[in-house]
Amino acid sequence: MVAAAARDRPERKAEPMTSYPSVSAVVPTRDRPELLRAAVRAIVAQDYPGPVETVVVYDQSEPDPALTELSGPDRPVRVVTNTRTAGLAGARNSGTVAATGELVAFCDDDDEWLPGKLRAQVDALAAVPGADFVSCGIRVDYDGNTVERVLERDSVSLADLLRDRMTELHPSTFLIRAAALRDGFGLVDEEIPGSYAEDYEFLLRAARSAPLVNLRTPYVLVRWHKRSYFAQRWDTISEALQWLLERYPEFATQPAGEARVAGQIAFARAASGDSRGALRWARRTIRRNPREPRAYLALAVAGRVVRADAVLRTLHKRGRGI
Repeated sequence: MVAAAARDRPERKAEPMTSYPSVSAVVPTRDRPELLRAAVRAIVAQDYPGPVETVVVYDQSEPDPALTELSGPDRPVRVVTNTRTAGLAGARNSGTVAATGELVAFCDDDDEWLPGKLRAQVDALAAVPGADFVSCGIRVDYDGNTVERVLERDSVSLADLLRDRMTELHPSTFLIRAAALRDGFGLVDEEIPGSYAEDYEFLLRAARSAPLVNLRTPYVLVRWHKRSYFAQRWDTISEALQWLLERYPEFATQPAGEARVAGQIAFARAASGDSRGALRWARRTIRRNPREPRAYLALAVAGRVVRADAVLRTLHKRGRGI
């Protein structure tokens, strides 16, 4: 059940729709068969008046054609493989290209859509002329702890995203007009090292086109766990975040936002054992924003005062990341 506070919040009202657009849910997957089936079942079970297809994209793993047995009336489940760049970005794009819906939604294979998610988002998107993108809040589950993360705003601009990653805007909440993906701001970028932070770059690029619509209700269950695909891949994380700073010079207009990303790089360098690199990036972080805590966490890890995994466990229990 959604928390009472979330239920009581007034959200954008839309006129009842007489015809609901078709939706394609793209689910990239890699070696998570049981969680994947739970994700697909939650999509098929959505109480949505229009047709919903689920496109499961196998990335660097053997496809399971038996997943099509989860199909229902107006709820076909299709199984395809990643024919583009190996990794999450290529898998999402393979699914998007194969999708037939007027709207495209993403869902990670270890997450689940909660009841009412799809109808509420489609109504919200229709209520804002010119909008191409809508998100919602999340319910984070980590190591037996559950925390709701809801962004207290109805609209998100590029400046907002430069200042703050807003982790409430999780990829499993994204619902986008297919036309915007194919002829507008485009597909997920496949050049990002290791596909890390591809969701953040995607948000930045989408927000350049038009503000993002947001619902203040947690409609997606997000599982954070120790088997995360990016666990301990600190070199890739550092490289991807440096790529992001170079690609978006607009960060220079938001010192706190630039310091946040620089602090993440400092922490990644510290966690990988590169003390000099951690110190260099921590200094850059502090120059941009002396109050950025990631700089001091990176220095603590580099100085072996605390372990990186201990920091992450503490943050994840609170529904947050580094």
